[in-house]
Amino acid sequence: MMITEISPEIHNKLLQIVGDSYVFSDQETRNHYGHDETEDYVFPPNVVVKPANAFEISEIMKLANEYKIPVTPIGGRTGLSGGALSIHKGIGLSTERLNKILEIDERNLQVTTEPAVITQVLREAVAEKIFLST
Repeated sequence: MMITEISPEIHNKLLQIVGDSYVFSDQETRNHYGHDETEDYVFPPNVVVKPANAFEISEIMKLANEYKIPVTPIGGRTGLSGGALSIHKGIGLSTERLNKILEIDERNLQVTTEPAVITQVLREAVAEKIFLST
């Protein structure tokens, strides 16, 4: 059985994982994270959580699994296909704090980034690295 409501106990556990500043249950935030550019569909999660690292994501997923709460990963919110809509409610897992460029490997022409790196920021970092090495 899937649980879609977030009890005060679960809400408090989420606060312990990511901190007070990164758990949102107000209607405005939930609606903002509950839509993309797909027509006028709005499927807000019950709560939006913004983890900062893989450990926090792991803890959120363990909690969701324990209580059978659906989780919808939410990336940069530029979606055009409804892929990040919380149709089952639950937890909206925003990756926007995961925005670091981890490595620019010039020799192999590869970069390693966290999921929320903005393409323009990446392009500028690569251009700067190339400029500095010439």
